[in-house]
Amino acid sequence: MAEIALKIFRGDASGGAEKEYRVEATPGMVVLDAVLRVQATQASDLAVRWNCKAAHCGSCSAEVNGKPRLMCKTRTDEFQGKEIHVGPMRAFKLIKDLVTDVSFNYKTARMIPAFTPPAGEKAPFTMYEKDVERLYEYHKCIECFLCQNVCHVIRDHKAPFFGPRQLVRIASLEMHPKDTLDRAQFLKDTALIGYCNITKCCTEVCPEHIHITDNAIIPLKERVVDEFYDPVQWIWRKIMGRNSNGG
Repeated sequence: MAEIALKIFRGDASGGAEKEYRVEATPGMVVLDAVLRVQATQASDLAVRWNCKAAHCGSCSAEVNGKPRLMCKTRTDEFQGKEIHVGPMRAFKLIKDLVTDVSFNYKTARMIPAFTPPAGEKAPFTMYEKDVERLYEYHKCIECFLCQNVCHVIRDHKAPFFGPRQLVRIASLEMHPKDTLDRAQFLKDTALIGYCNITKCCTEVCPEHIHITDNAIIPLKERVVDEFYDPVQWIWRKIMGRNSNGG
């Protein structure tokens, strides 16, 4: 039977290296299958995070041959007999082997100002279908954090930038027809949206094919520019006697 050569990173925050394993190839095998077979038969202490094995939970994120991917969606036969290198996401602190500390994402999510409907209005809301459809894309996110991992600002600059995942979350609120809160100041000063230079690398790795850059980040950037940097808007606010927050 054909074998698959896997080179899996083994180690923790103090250091580590790849270790080679070989497993029998089976029809339809994905990288997660191969890694779990290694765990079951050769390395019972191999740390790997996974849950549904159906690309819905986002748990099995890793870097496969240098590219951030879901292991459960990456078929082994796509590599055609080549070595498969499996490593942890590099943007986050390593815990052990393929498991990283992604708590940063939950910490920043809790900081985002919540959905704020008009005073006295409660769900269920009456909305136009076209407005509802616009929100569907944002809610497809499975929080695999591959977009966060590939973001060069998070990975290289170590700035307190919220990252593409949280900008998608903010967009889902800002584009909601029943939300009344202005998050422009938050986007500028806390989420630091200005750090993003729209390379679209986050969009390229999204397993749900969310147009993160075009449909979330750019519209939010435009709102911040209009609010704080557009000279015409600034003059208009001066004439009307309003500050940059609309007060």
